[in-house]
Amino acid sequence: MVDGEIDYILIDEKTLQKRVKELAQKITADYPDEESELVVIGILKGSVYFFADLTRQIERPLKVEFIAVSSYGNSSCSSGEVRLVKDTDETIRGKDVIIVEDIIDTGATLKYLAALLKARSPRSVKVCALLDKPARRQVAVSADYTGFEVPDKFIVGYGLDYAQKYRNLPYVAVLKNG
Repeated sequence: MVDGEIDYILIDEKTLQKRVKELAQKITADYPDEESELVVIGILKGSVYFFADLTRQIERPLKVEFIAVSSYGNSSCSSGEVRLVKDTDETIRGKDVIIVEDIIDTGATLKYLAALLKARSPRSVKVCALLDKPARRQVAVSADYTGFEVPDKFIVGYGLDYAQKYRNLPYVAVLKNG
């Protein structure tokens, strides 16, 4: 363990990489038409590790974009209001879009982003989430591609952080008292 704040490893590195490969294979199969433009949009900062591993394994041409959002309120209790901090650089009109999210928790961020992107007239919008925490859901949203369902614990690693720490862990872990 890296630190005394880590309680236990929830998903080890080998299991994560196996599931990322499976998700990439499913996405590749679902988008066989290489003539259509596929834009994969990572939500900063949490999705970065998952996004990089996933996009490198999708076996078709694609474009990568990033978007960043911020929730109002303190870090432990979001008000559910979301604001755009960094937008995509290119238009998505008429293109197939996949939003890559680290974790679906309350669902507020994903609902906001899906509505924002759909308003830009893409051909399609789908969601790929590494983790899903349905026990915390406040908004009815779901992913088209999901890596793992996780318990209602405070989770870090593989992009997820606590006070900007632990993002670089190669596995997903539960914090003590989380």
